[in-house]
Formats: sequence, C-alpha cells, structure tokens
Amino acid sequence: MGQVVKLTELGDGIVQITLEDRASRNTFSRELMEGIIEVFEKIKKNSSYKVVILCGYDNYFCCGGTKEELFAIHNGEIGFADLNFFTHPLDCEIPVISAMQGHAIGGGFVFGLYADFVILGKENVYTTNFMKYGFTPGMGGTLLVPSKLGRTIGNEMLFTAENYRGGELKDRGVKVKVVSKSEVLNEALKLARCLADKPRLSLITLKEHLNADIKAKLPEIIKKELKMHKVTFHQSEVAERIESFFGF
Repeated sequence: MGQVVKLTELGDGIVQITLEDRASRNTFSRELMEGIIEVFEKIKKNSSYKVVILCGYDNYFCCGGTKEELFAIHNGEIGFADLNFFTHPLDCEIPVISAMQGHAIGGGFVFGLYADFVILGKENVYTTNFMKYGFTPGMGGTLLVPSKLGRTIGNEMLFTAENYRGGELKDRGVKVKVVSKSEVLNEALKLARCLADKPRLSLITLKEHLNADIKAKLPEIIKKELKMHKVTFHQSEVAERIESFFGF
C-alpha cells in the first residue's frame, strides 16, 4: 500500500490519501485498487480522524480502467462491479474531499465524484470517456456525473466522451469548485480545516443523512448499468476501439 497509495496525517483529524502509482499513471492497477481498499479500512479503524483529502500526484488524479481490464469486461471475464473499491469515498463515514489536482479520466473521474466535496483544477482534463470506446458508462457514473456537475453538462459529458478542461467546466456552470491547478490542494486543506473544527459525531451524522438518497439509488443504477454493458460492451467494434484509442 505504501508504494502506490499513501496515507498522511496532517493534524487536527485531517488525513490525506495520495494515489501515486507512477507505473500505471494512476489507472486502476491491482496495486492501486488494493491500496485504496486498505487505506480506507485503516481510516475506518481510527476514531480520531475527521476529514479525508483524496488526491493524485503531479498531473494525474486518477485515470480509470486499464486496457487489460477493459478487454476483460469485453470478453465477459469480469464486470465493473467486481472492481469493488470505487464507492469507498461514499462509504467512508467521515467527509471526503476529492482534490483533483491532475487529470481525471473515465472511471477515475467518476471515482472522484464519490467524495462529498469535489475541487477541480482549471488547467486539467476531465472526461467520462466510456462512449469513446463504444460502451455505455459504468461505476455509477450515470447517476453521479449529472447529479454532481449538473444535468445538462453531465449528460453531454456522458454522451460525447469529449475532454473538458476544468476552466471550461467552470464557465459552463458546473456545481463544484474549480480553481487554478496549483491551488487545488490548498483549497482542499482550507475546507478540511473548517470541517475538522466540528465534532466528529456531527460530521458523521450529517454525512449519513446527506448521502441517504444517493445510497438508496445507487444499487439499482449499477444494476441497470451492468445490464446496458451486456448490450453494449461485447460489440466487436468496442474491442477495435479499445485497441485503437486506448491511451490517446
């Protein structure tokens, strides 16, 4: 875990999770997924923690599924629900801030949206690029992207699979905070300090209440996304697109 997912105590009940799988550029490598699960389990066991900041490294926040995983889903060997790490920011009982200081791509962007607060960088690229490969979105993205960013821009992102800079999303009126890339972590820390000033039990209780609706809807949404994958993911064109487009 220490090699690719780092947990740092910042004081006053604030902890920072840093995703740093440089070999895979923070795609969903086995090491990254296992590290995320382990670090959130560690946070769960520590009753002194109040707030989590989730970030990546350098120019990368999180870049979604690996080429091998996409082909495994295409071949029917796994489903995205088998990668059972991505809801941990939502399931974490204390507030989580996604400080997306770098690019966030596909499932990596959706993963960040499971946090309670999202901060984007103006210069970074954000995309839900599932349809670029010809298959419908997964990981709860059809619920989270429109609800967190706004229905109009969220649906556009899901359908078009285009790249959007954070500054463009800000101009389009997304419902999350967008600041200069260099200020993302500072803004996250400022927010974390404000939250950490509150009683831990009150933070936990309010988070549980505010997320009740999304938690109630999510299982059915994921079930429907998996059903769509059975229709869309196994097309021969999808394999061709993964082979041609992955990494571009």
